[in-house]
Amino acid sequence: MRAYERLLRYVSFDTASDANSPTCPSTEKQTLLGAALVEEMKALGLQNARMDAHGYVYGTIPGNIPGYQGKILGFIAHMDVVDDVPTANIRPRIVKNYDGGDILLNEEKHIVLSPAEYPELREKQGKDLMVTDGTTLLGADDKAGIAEILTLAEELMADPSFRHGPVQVAFTPDEEIGRGADLFDVAGFGADYAFTMDGGAYGELEYENFNAASMRVTVKGLNIHPGSAKNKMKNAMRIAMEFEMMLPAAKKPEYTEGYEGFLHLDEMGGTVEEAFLRYILRDHDSKKLEEQKHLSRAAADFLNAKYGPDTVTLDIRDSYRNMVQQIEPHRHLVDNAMEAMRRTGVEPVARAIRGGTDGARLSFMGLPCPNLGTGGGNFHGKLEYCCIQEMDLAVQCMKNLVELYSK
Repeated sequence: MRAYERLLRYVSFDTASDANSPTCPSTEKQTLLGAALVEEMKALGLQNARMDAHGYVYGTIPGNIPGYQGKILGFIAHMDVVDDVPTANIRPRIVKNYDGGDILLNEEKHIVLSPAEYPELREKQGKDLMVTDGTTLLGADDKAGIAEILTLAEELMADPSFRHGPVQVAFTPDEEIGRGADLFDVAGFGADYAFTMDGGAYGELEYENFNAASMRVTVKGLNIHPGSAKNKMKNAMRIAMEFEMMLPAAKKPEYTEGYEGFLHLDEMGGTVEEAFLRYILRDHDSKKLEEQKHLSRAAADFLNAKYGPDTVTLDIRDSYRNMVQQIEPHRHLVDNAMEAMRRTGVEPVARAIRGGTDGARLSFMGLPCPNLGTGGGNFHGKLEYCCIQEMDLAVQCMKNLVELYSK
């Protein structure tokens, strides 16, 4: 079975995570996919296929080299998807031999996927693309990674002539809400090194990522009848808007690229009496991330001086750090990943992730873990797509890595 055929099946599972839930997994529906994956792993012949009490799925592709004493490699992907756009009733379809022009996703709603807006599509001309009907996400982030890993497993189990050591696989919940590595059992996973299959276009290698933090701003107001509110009312929503306007406009995601960081207003709400703002803070440079926190605290201090103590309170929490400092001592991971991609006929591109992966957290937990592209694009939106031929190449790349680490 090719990887895209698995992806077609996996996207039928609604696995949106929920940042407001304190449980792990944050949504029970993620375990429905997890249970299906465990059964598939068992059917393929993987050893110790299991899902733990927190929704993490693990298993081992058994090696076939007697007395193997080499390093053990692992591959990881996540099961959840973002909940920012509709995630249920996904209707994927295949655009064969893409002609390089506009793709009409939904005639009734006039939804088009166009290379005029997404120029990288032109690089997919002549290939087959899996797309949505424009009303939901696809879920290739990161079900494409899951599909590729289990296709690798199927190929290794079916070919005893391909000599290799044990290969560990894992599928995590809640990556999209920054908690995918929270309860990952590194010791039980049993790998020396791993790769997350959670990137975009095939050929991309990522071992630098944002330093990340979350920030919740709570604003306390004072409500009173608007007819008698002069010099008395404190409108929490307006004060919240004032806080947002005090942050640097150039540091918004829509104005940044490359190594530039940002402060992203992700959610807001409230009443006159109380309002909140939820931000994500990102920068590849840890010192610049601290500057973002300082700016935010300074804005809160100014507003508290203006409107009264404790009008504005901040809850800032670090999420993950840049993995590069953990990968550089294991430079062979980068070198071997590049060699594995070159063997598939593709020249690799190393770039910094404008985001994060489970691998960033896991690298600081003792499991060095760069990230590889899966063939997808336009993640987290209704115009998401995945290139079928690039999925095949991702499987071959992993197979090449297994060979390189089994010598």
